[in-house]
Amino acid sequence: MTDNATPAPRSDPSGGAPALETFCNVPEADLLRSLGTTSTGLGSDAANRSLARRRRATPSSHPLAASTARLLATQFTSPIVLILLAAAGVSLFVGERTDPVIIITIVVASGLLGFWQEHAASDAVRRLLALVHVKASVLRDGARVEVPVEDVVPGDVVILSAGAGIPGDCRILQAKDLFVDEAPLTGESYPVEKEPGTLPADTALARRANVLFQGTHVTNGSGQALVVRTGLDTEFGKISARLRLRPPETEFEHGIRRFGALLMEVTLILVLAIFAINVYFHRPILEAFLFSLALAVGLTPQLLPAIISVNLAHGARRMAARKVVVRRLASIENFGSMSVLCSDKTGTLTEGRMRLQAALDVAGGESERVRRYAYLNAAYETGFTNPLDQAILAAHTFDLGGTEKLDEVPYDFGRKRLSILVAEGDRHLLITKGAVDSVLAACATAELPDGKTVDLAEARPAIVQRFEELGRQGLRTLGVAYRDMGSAGKAGKDDEAGMVFLGLLSLEDPPKPDAATTILELRRLGVALKIITGDNRLVAATSAMRVGLSGERILTGAELRGISDEALPQRAAQVDVFAEIEPNQKERIVHALRKAGEVVGYMGDGINDASALHAADVGISVDGAVDVAKEAADIVLMERDLGVLLDGVQEGRRTFANTLKYVFMATSANFGNMFSMAGVSLFLPFLPLLPKQVLLTNLLTDLPEMTIATDTVDSEMLERPRRWDIAFIRRFMIRFGLLSSIFDYLTFGVLWLMHAGVAEFRTAWFTESVISATLIVLVVRTRRPFLKSPPGRYLLMATLAVLALTLLIPWTPLAALLGFSRLPAKLLLAIGAIVAGYVLAAEAAKRRFYQHAGW
Repeated sequence: MTDNATPAPRSDPSGGAPALETFCNVPEADLLRSLGTTSTGLGSDAANRSLARRRRATPSSHPLAASTARLLATQFTSPIVLILLAAAGVSLFVGERTDPVIIITIVVASGLLGFWQEHAASDAVRRLLALVHVKASVLRDGARVEVPVEDVVPGDVVILSAGAGIPGDCRILQAKDLFVDEAPLTGESYPVEKEPGTLPADTALARRANVLFQGTHVTNGSGQALVVRTGLDTEFGKISARLRLRPPETEFEHGIRRFGALLMEVTLILVLAIFAINVYFHRPILEAFLFSLALAVGLTPQLLPAIISVNLAHGARRMAARKVVVRRLASIENFGSMSVLCSDKTGTLTEGRMRLQAALDVAGGESERVRRYAYLNAAYETGFTNPLDQAILAAHTFDLGGTEKLDEVPYDFGRKRLSILVAEGDRHLLITKGAVDSVLAACATAELPDGKTVDLAEARPAIVQRFEELGRQGLRTLGVAYRDMGSAGKAGKDDEAGMVFLGLLSLEDPPKPDAATTILELRRLGVALKIITGDNRLVAATSAMRVGLSGERILTGAELRGISDEALPQRAAQVDVFAEIEPNQKERIVHALRKAGEVVGYMGDGINDASALHAADVGISVDGAVDVAKEAADIVLMERDLGVLLDGVQEGRRTFANTLKYVFMATSANFGNMFSMAGVSLFLPFLPLLPKQVLLTNLLTDLPEMTIATDTVDSEMLERPRRWDIAFIRRFMIRFGLLSSIFDYLTFGVLWLMHAGVAEFRTAWFTESVISATLIVLVVRTRRPFLKSPPGRYLLMATLAVLALTLLIPWTPLAALLGFSRLPAKLLLAIGAIVAGYVLAAEAAKRRFYQHAGW
């Protein structure tokens, strides 16, 4: 490898660390020197300077500055709004003054209203995300410290252990049985081993065994690595920048997009027809064009993104108050519509605090020797923290004097055991602890209580019988074994052979007192709990029965392997407990349940949960989870408790219900009013409303809807999962849109009979349209009679304010600018009667609609 030329580092134009095209072939000493660091890491001052340079060099990456400008711009990027503004500009150019200014003012006011709401929502989400910290262990000033992953800079030395995410593209400095999952980058299914060294510059990405890549994570082992690149300079960052990767569309997002497309199709057809007919009747082209565009603005759900953002952010804030942090807003709907929750039992159904119940020898008696060897193994283990080792260390303290750790063979999910090489006097012992079957597989003999050893085949039946007895008691059981390594100072996986089986450890994790009650409550809400655990069948069955689940509907990992992908969805739907499950089977179970038509939530906090968290409709983790699990999760629980999860499900459903209220409003009175206006314009010698009046109508009816996020939700909307149903919404739109049009045409008939003048006609039509569209929100927001389901305080206040403003405008100096006139009392009474009739008819239609809708 020495004949490979080492490229000279190029200086980074940002003033940070030198840029290196390829660094797998650069000698370690040269790489450290080029980054201005050492193997003991950067100094704090140097790291802070590097971080400051990076932030100065990329000011647009600051989330607040970038998103604020982008958010404001998106309020005015709708093609219809842009065309309307352009047409108003043309109107100004040809001499019109008042109307174009009013139109532009209303459009800008509407856009600023949406911006204000969405900006407040995005600020709230940023504050919530700050509650969930993903940190990296680095060496600063020669000491190990925890820093946020976004504060890691080139030149940092990161300390790696199982479950750690890789914060940047790194070069391995030290490694001990270090395996990394690179599937997100290379697609490789199995973890790859990493080790120090230099490689040729042209080594393929997937074969760079001395390099770690951002976006991957450690599955087992330990080590240290030098950070060379961060952010968009990493391999993963380059791919993301090129492809502009975004998360897959959720069912909720897909439904919203289809709903918007439905209204846009109807709008386009209607607007083109209205414009063509008005031109045919020789009406002023510019006025007809502005009227058609104003109708389009009224028909399109332009506030839908803002309404959704506000609803989801408000829901996220409420969920945070209940110790549930939402990392991806769109997942809230899936959280609410979740019908199956998959979870391990530890810490969810149980207290999550393991207690060592007994240390037994081969004959079943208490053994101090078994307890001590297990203590040595747990005390010297340096992998990821786990409750089993904590329980062993807490149960009894042994003096480690006279012992010394020589080496470690880290735990991995294939071997399911952990070994420590310990020097004790002149003896070098390899002490192994792990799953009973896995430890037995590494043994040739067993030690009896008197110190004699016998062939394992002779002792195995009694060991297995005792193991099963402990399992039936719901106890987690580990095996302990050892091997005399002579004078060996190193150990590896191959040394886990020919060992002496020493005994069993039984650990207890009792169920939470309220676990059974919480599971019943989840079931009442339509959410079925399925346990996915690596524990053996007996332990899993006992634990399930203690919390009210069936101990009979169990499927083991071995049985799962014999079921085809086609048959698994039906079988998985019938199972309550999946036991003895291997890490790679979790994702398969989630996929099968989704194929069965379920909305699947998966709750996990371990290294081997990441793929299942990605595969689920909603991935749920906990604040104490490993980094890779928190990164993969959509939702993070600040407490590992099903009760907290229960609150989150209800908040998710409340948020979804409030979002649907806007959809129902947009497809009832608002749609009906605009459709009626378009139809009436064909029979009148004048436009029923001027463009500026149409836009004012749209703005006023939007105001109460901005408060929907704070509205109350009926209890029946929280009782079962509900999913986006575009066919249901289409039926709702047809039924209530037509009903709205009937009363709009009734208004038209009354005005015609009363011989209303042009200004009077427009004022009356405006008044009826705004009041009816505002009041109908109180009807369609609930399935109950509207008097039996009071609206939220802010919705009621906004509704009353809009009603008052609508009635007052014709009496203000603005009336002349807007083309309104004062209405006689007789006409106001007629409008009041029509609106009252409309509300009562809508109430009756709602009752009949829901009786036959089955939703």
